[in-house]
Amino acid sequence: MPLQADFESIAEKVKKLKTKPTDDELRELYGLYKQATVGDINIESPGMLDLKGKAKWDAWNLKKGTSKEDAMKAYISKANGLIEKYGV
Repeated sequence: MPLQADFESIAEKVKKLKTKPTDDELRELYGLYKQATVGDINIESPGMLDLKGKAKWDAWNLKKGTSKEDAMKAYISKANGLIEKYGV
């Protein structure tokens, strides 16, 4: 199966986890997903009072410079680990 198809398939599976992952795990997944689908961050950092938005922005910004392909591979690996840990 091509990488893109694997990525899309695992992205759907991870939405069905039996238990919600930790905030750190969710931020890691979010950053990898955005890097894989959009590429380097292309938006301004949210204000200090937007804690959730700032956390998401930081998670994505940490992945800056990672190729879309590498981000997809890392996302698939991380998501598979969460599926093993929490089940679907």
